[in-house]
Amino acid sequence: MMDPRTLSERFPGDFLFGVATAAFQIEGASKADGRKPSIWDAFSNMPGRVFGRHNGDVACDHYNRLEEDLDLIKALGVSAYRFSIAWPRIVPEGTGAVNEKGLDFYDRLVDGLKARGIKAFATLYHWDLPLSLMGDGGWTARQTAHAFERYARVVTARLGDRLDAVATFNEPWCSVWLSHLYGIHAPGECNLDAALHALHVTNLAHGLGVAAIRSERPQLPVGIVLNAHQTYAGSDAAEDLAAEKRAFDFHNGVFFGPVFAGAYPEGFMSGLGHRMPPIEPGDMETIHQKLDWWGLNYYTPMRVLADPAPDADYPATLPAPAVSDVKTDIGWEVCAPALGDLIRRLNAAYRLPECYITENGACYNMGVENGAVDDQPRLDYIAEHLAVTADLIAEGYAMRGYFAWSLMDNFEWAEGYRMRFGIVHVDYDTQVRTIKKSGHWYKALAAQFPKGNHARSAAE
Repeated sequence: MMDPRTLSERFPGDFLFGVATAAFQIEGASKADGRKPSIWDAFSNMPGRVFGRHNGDVACDHYNRLEEDLDLIKALGVSAYRFSIAWPRIVPEGTGAVNEKGLDFYDRLVDGLKARGIKAFATLYHWDLPLSLMGDGGWTARQTAHAFERYARVVTARLGDRLDAVATFNEPWCSVWLSHLYGIHAPGECNLDAALHALHVTNLAHGLGVAAIRSERPQLPVGIVLNAHQTYAGSDAAEDLAAEKRAFDFHNGVFFGPVFAGAYPEGFMSGLGHRMPPIEPGDMETIHQKLDWWGLNYYTPMRVLADPAPDADYPATLPAPAVSDVKTDIGWEVCAPALGDLIRRLNAAYRLPECYITENGACYNMGVENGAVDDQPRLDYIAEHLAVTADLIAEGYAMRGYFAWSLMDNFEWAEGYRMRFGIVHVDYDTQVRTIKKSGHWYKALAAQFPKGNHARSAAE
């Protein structure tokens, strides 16, 4: 086992160690204090969508156990907490009346973090679109981008004075492709044209949101969280190498290009531009605003082969087999070097601001035995990926922090409660929290920070 003190010596003293969650996955209280349904409430309650028809009605009961959970974060010794804000709590219909009780909850959350000396990293959108907006087309409709702009302004006006950083979106890849093309996440569409509309509307909403945040709080660091994919060709054949480049553009470039370079990738537009929604004058300028930071959520690489079918839609790829036999309990290949390859590749392709690893972790489903959870594979996973992050810092990349996913076991979207990513175990029957072996190790690492070794800052 990697010694946390030895590993800590590889990071600058002001490197930020944190934990992360998302509102729908932990809060529960789905009908409390004025909250109205999100698309995930509806999706979860439809047969065949989520394992066991599990839903977010109770989840980790975080809404009612806020103080206990803030004490838990404090007990882990981390310096920062990344959480998301539930749009259906703030503007329950998506547009219209603002729900003060919803804002009150996040007031208590942020004030509780401040009182405990923990930095607050908020995400405005982590997939829980107010269900009312689906009647107008949800993310396929331009007006949703403007509804998001107003929501961003409301939240920033209320909480922005106490936030340390804010992200507009979490993993738009999921809320665009996984939700509108592959049908795995809410709203469960399997339609390329719907997905392409959602892509541009989401990118536009990001840009409008950035402007809204800055109009309220010009000094608040604003960014976006992207689950970029390190794509690898499944063979050295020319067709597979070409497919890998298409995959990189389709899964990464359609977000990084507009946000960081002001344009969609040329290959993507050649293949699918004729099916994109209208890109109106000023759209790309709105999307392409300088950001203060960006977040990377990384778990596993993507390996692809060319799809030989003549009618295959761009990017015309098929999955290639994993290279490593090591997989987590959700079936994802473990490949820490891919994290380094991805950061290097993205920085070579785009002018990127400083970066936080905003999610990284592993699904292992060990339970409590004799009051403890021995999740050594998760500990190893986190340690291996932190070692790669330390390598990147040594190479000069602006890696500023790391957030373990997740603070606690929670509602794992289409997998329901059967998959566990937490460094804290949750017994869903009793809501008892038990810090796992990985959590104790991470606490020992976080305890070394901040340690006054501000060599990076002094050298700048």
